Amino acid sequence: MARISPLVILPPVIFAALAATFYWGMGRDNPNEIPSTFIGQPAPELGGSQLPGFAFSTDADLRTGEVTLVNFWATWCPPCRAEHPKLKDLAANGVRIIGVNIRDDDAKATDYLNEEGNPFIGVVSDPTGRRSIDWGVTAPPETFIVDGDGTVLFKFIGPLVGADFQQRFLPELEKALGNSRQTALDG
Repeated sequence: MARISPLVILPPVIFAALAATFYWGMGRDNPNEIPSTFIGQPAPELGGSQLPGFAFSTDADLRTGEVTLVNFWATWCPPCRAEHPKLKDLAANGVRIIGVNIRDDDAKATDYLNEEGNPFIGVVSDPTGRRSIDWGVTAPPETFIVDGDGTVLFKFIGPLVGADFQQRFLPELEKALGNSRQTALDG
């Protein structure tokens, strides 16, 4: 009886495993969405430090009984700049937003918010990116919807603009806030 070398069997087994993984990935509801392990879990700590000249947010700000957005952004991030007007609109409509400025220079972040307007109830400075790692942020901008008890309800990757914002983010925000606020958000 001839022995079959493991080196002959290994490549087809690896190929079959990869093919099965890719097939499963293509069959997901939204293959572009990276699932977050924080959905339904308590929000990680905000930590960080205060951005000079702006209110500082702490973990207590995520547990006030009100829905809060946590937006990870940076001045060097073009999509963050593109979504800034939408953040200001949401804030003007009463949506609470905490900004976490990641891997950025405090002076640049301060200048940017002074020039473009500050939509945040508080800003956390995270120059090392430690907070973004703790929250599972892959790249800015990313926005989390956090329930009034501090539970993460939804994670949105990318800028809050365009059809994806309208079709995926706004319905989740409306659901979190309750339908009574829907008309205020449509504007």
